[in-house]
Amino acid sequence: MGSATYLYCVVHASNAPVLRRVSGGVPGAGRLTVHAAGRSLWIVVAAVPLDVYGEDALEHGLRDLKWVAKVAMAHEHIVEQCARHRHSTVVPMKLFTMFSTDDRAVEATRSRARQIIALVKRIAGCEEWGVRITRQPRSVERTTLRTARPASGAAFLAARKQARDSTRDAVRAAAESALAAYEALAAIARDVRRRHDVPDGAAAPPLLDAAFLVPAPRRSQFKSTAKRLAAGGVAAGMDLTLSGPWPAYNFVQPEPRP
Repeated sequence: MGSATYLYCVVHASNAPVLRRVSGGVPGAGRLTVHAAGRSLWIVVAAVPLDVYGEDALEHGLRDLKWVAKVAMAHEHIVEQCARHRHSTVVPMKLFTMFSTDDRAVEATRSRARQIIALVKRIAGCEEWGVRITRQPRSVERTTLRTARPASGAAFLAARKQARDSTRDAVRAAAESALAAYEALAAIARDVRRRHDVPDGAAAPPLLDAAFLVPAPRRSQFKSTAKRLAAGGVAAGMDLTLSGPWPAYNFVQPEPRP
């Protein structure tokens, strides 16, 4: 049925990246190849079968979330391996970026060379770190709401008001703690991208869901600051999760509108 060219990433380097130790790839893909695209840009591609990645087949495949997750993990694996090469900067492509041929992929990259070089300058020497902050009800708050059993109507109303006040104060404390954490981490990073959508299955939006573009020499400072903030935010009901480092996916796409 034929094949298409799957584009994993664009690498900016003086010499072609060596892929001898780079393994894996999206399901059904052929071996990785590298093509020059001018201005020290190299594309990392592989052939994929159209009976899996063609328009009609892909439309059906996108309904299978397990398969999509498998493709995403394989795509990420290749990009991460390419990003390990010294003296290079990797611009990751979006999932399912494909062209009819390798030549078309090269042509498209050449046509966007100025934009890609600008992205390279922006993310060079940096790593992406994810920070997600959620609010966890404090044990005192949970106990107050669970054990209050007033005997009279007036006492009941007073207890409800006290519970509402306690919850409001706890929410405010967690939000203030999250804002302080964001400002402290943003001061270390080169750039920040915040997400404002609510993750699937979440009862409420997180206090903070953001990606930080961190210069590699500041990695230890960023991690230690995040660890300190996580420990200090427990009393305020703040739960901070740090993930990374990742290739700079969130910083090579246009910034989403809130």
